[in-house]
Amino acid sequence: MTGAAPQPTAAEVPAPFTLRGGLRGARDVLPYMPSALAFGVVFGMAAREAGLSLLEAVLMSAIAFGGSAQLLVLSIWTTPPAILALVFATLAINSRFLLMSATMRPWYRRLPKRLAYPLLFFLVDAGWLLALRARERGEDDAAHLLGSGLMLYVGWVASTWIGHAGGALIGDPEAFGLDFLLVAFFAAILAATWKGAQDLWSWGTAAAVSLLAAWLLPGAWYVLLGGIAGSLVGAVRHGR
Repeated sequence: MTGAAPQPTAAEVPAPFTLRGGLRGARDVLPYMPSALAFGVVFGMAAREAGLSLLEAVLMSAIAFGGSAQLLVLSIWTTPPAILALVFATLAINSRFLLMSATMRPWYRRLPKRLAYPLLFFLVDAGWLLALRARERGEDDAAHLLGSGLMLYVGWVASTWIGHAGGALIGDPEAFGLDFLLVAFFAAILAATWKGAQDLWSWGTAAAVSLLAAWLLPGAWYVLLGGIAGSLVGAVRHGR
């Protein structure tokens, strides 16, 4: 008499991926949309000031879909562009996604690779935070990231167009305080991840290492070094 077939572990059960989960992600990201749209307008204006055409600015947003990296690229933009410097700057500031995507692995390894890898294109800061919070609530639908990501993507590309096309009417973004939106956007995300005073150890370490690296090293490597340092402290304190 043969025994019962072994039951699949939680890691082997395919993650659900439904329209309902995508719509939930789109709904959850709505509070972040005003600041994200304003951020896109600022980028469009900055791209216009840097000499990019409307088509070039919109294509950059559609292909790169990375607000902080795109603004960094504009800050070191030259004519003709220094391709190597732009590539390394983008890699440095987007290196945080190595850590962020690692936190998604327990979820996304349960999806077919042909679906999981394209979905990572929509892994942006706000969508990542919302997906993690959804999992903490017990939601397991992997389409959540797609729903929030599509909302942010369409808004980002559209607001880039608006900012570039209307840049001449708005004038200097600093006059309206729009240049502060990037800081405010990430501060809101950071505040939403707060779980108590124990977070101060990893946050403080990340901030200290980032400031030191920014002082000692060129480019945006402080993003990667600060993120790694803070993650290591958090892992040690939580015994992982």
